[in-house]
Amino acid sequence: MSFAQPLWLLLLLLLPLLIYQYRREVKRRHVTLQVSRLTAMKGIKTWVVYARNWIQIIRWIVIVLIVIAMARPQLLWHEEEIVAESIDIMMVMDVSPSMLSKDFIPDRLTVAKEVASSFVSRRPYDQLGLVVFSGGAFTQCPLTNDRRILQAFINNLQVGRLPDGTAIGMGLATAVRHLDKGKSKSKIVLLITDGENNAGDLGPLTAAVAAKALGVRVYTIGIGTDGLVQSPTHQNNNGSFSFATRQMTFDTQLLEKIASISNGKFYRARSAVDLEEIYNEVESLEKTKVVKTSVRRTSELFFWFLNATFCFLLLEMLLRWGPLRVITV
Repeated sequence: MSFAQPLWLLLLLLLPLLIYQYRREVKRRHVTLQVSRLTAMKGIKTWVVYARNWIQIIRWIVIVLIVIAMARPQLLWHEEEIVAESIDIMMVMDVSPSMLSKDFIPDRLTVAKEVASSFVSRRPYDQLGLVVFSGGAFTQCPLTNDRRILQAFINNLQVGRLPDGTAIGMGLATAVRHLDKGKSKSKIVLLITDGENNAGDLGPLTAAVAAKALGVRVYTIGIGTDGLVQSPTHQNNNGSFSFATRQMTFDTQLLEKIASISNGKFYRARSAVDLEEIYNEVESLEKTKVVKTSVRRTSELFFWFLNATFCFLLLEMLLRWGPLRVITV
């Protein structure tokens, strides 16, 4: 609630002065009656005597209500119309066993999922989808505006559901095929992997050329550190993985070529902080065009205060000329 003419509220500052002056006048007109014993006054006061003191309080309330009504209280209603030119974004995530390597805490895949989920929550107007790949590729979630469903798919990603291997070309081609069906003018792929392409029927560079032909930009993100890393060696019968220290290889040149061909950009994430900064940079580069129009509406409330004023004045008149009437002789 706001006031159209708030300066009238300054009159309320005079109210304490009026109350003080009124009490002085009452005391000056007060008649002192001396009696020999207080017991002589017992039983004289009735509810009428106490109730008469409230008549002046009603008047103070009336003054306050009139001043508030003069200030014109209003209830503000805001309507916002949003026109957004969205971007189609396909996230392509590597779920090969090497993504369980422990150079990230607790592992690469867990950190990648957390950062990707946070990125999704910051794109309220875009259509996003998810493709996962290992030895093959699979569409986990097509393009959608439902953030909660997409985040649920991301959070439930696991290693071992696809054949072993790293089919970067298959994952990229699957994402590009979905983006070709989209209606947005801007289309991008966020490709996250930690290894070399060693599987799949389609090469990564061929998929990158197809992405460029369809106007899809590919941002490639290489996740992982150099050197010896605790990494899975094989999968046990119960589904768990055995780990050992291994020398990890990383084909940065391939990811750079994919990004270069499709007019995208290559990033290297050696820590969770790096990965978060990469997503922030991509977010700044790929801004959704949003036009907002605000409509301001107001509803006048002063008549409610005037109605209350009338009710209090009527109550005072009924009390003053009714049961609280004073008869002077």
